Amino acid sequence: MTAALLLLPDFSLILLGSLLRRWLGLGDHFWRDLEKLIYVVLFPALLFGTLARTRIDFAAAAPLVATGLAVLLTGALFGLAARPLFRQAPLAFASQFQCAFRYNSYIGLAVAAKLNGAEGLAAMGILVGTMVPVANLLAVGMLARHGETGLLRELARNPLIFATLSGLTFNAAGFTLPAMPMQLLSRLGEASIALGLLSVGAALKLRGKGGAQGAAIYFTAVKLLALPSLAWWLGRALGLGGVYYQSAVLFAALPTATSAYILAVRMGGDGPGVAWLVTVSTMTAMLTLPVWLTLL
Repeated sequence: MTAALLLLPDFSLILLGSLLRRWLGLGDHFWRDLEKLIYVVLFPALLFGTLARTRIDFAAAAPLVATGLAVLLTGALFGLAARPLFRQAPLAFASQFQCAFRYNSYIGLAVAAKLNGAEGLAAMGILVGTMVPVANLLAVGMLARHGETGLLRELARNPLIFATLSGLTFNAAGFTLPAMPMQLLSRLGEASIALGLLSVGAALKLRGKGGAQGAAIYFTAVKLLALPSLAWWLGRALGLGGVYYQSAVLFAALPTATSAYILAVRMGGDGPGVAWLVTVSTMTAMLTLPVWLTLL
């Protein structure tokens, strides 16, 4: 009950985003532009600011990053295993494949801040930031293989990868941002979480694509049950504890990112199918995520 109440404001923002899209009659162009603003400006500012201002002990964070990497790669393997289970065109499969391992950073950072404040936000920022290149490499690589867009081109223009690498380099060099730029980044970062959750809700598609029920059940079970179970065990095995352990399990238990839909559409993939999988994952996470937090 406590975990459910903790998450209630964040999931309320998601539901509010879905309602605002319908009540205010805001068209697709509004939400596409908002998502672009978050993706290109606000969320990179949050990642860079978090990684730049937090003193990272890279040796201590190594088991956390290793757990996150194991979660992503295991999710990708489960995704590949789905290919013979569902009869799909190659590009449709490549689009849905990413739903087995991509994670919703907006929800992750919002919940981490609720759980452990600035320390939790920093830990999740490290994990989310370092996993961005891996997740994008896996997702873009599969789509590029079956689509018409090149892998290197997609990775080179990804603002999240640029923000992550810049923030880690800035941190490792021991630089310190002046107060005014840091305040600007903080304001942009704060806006990214609230607007990001609203955009998640606006992207929900409450009507499924015909014949996608089996895929939705499979990918949702992988993302919200199998991967958190792996993080639960592996984190302990690698000696994680406290905030880092909580962040690892939370990261693994996050629903699929709405950016999976954006990527699929931009690369000519199965946008409606991915939108439905993201919706099922997000709605189901409203039930499973409080359970995982209760077990921490």
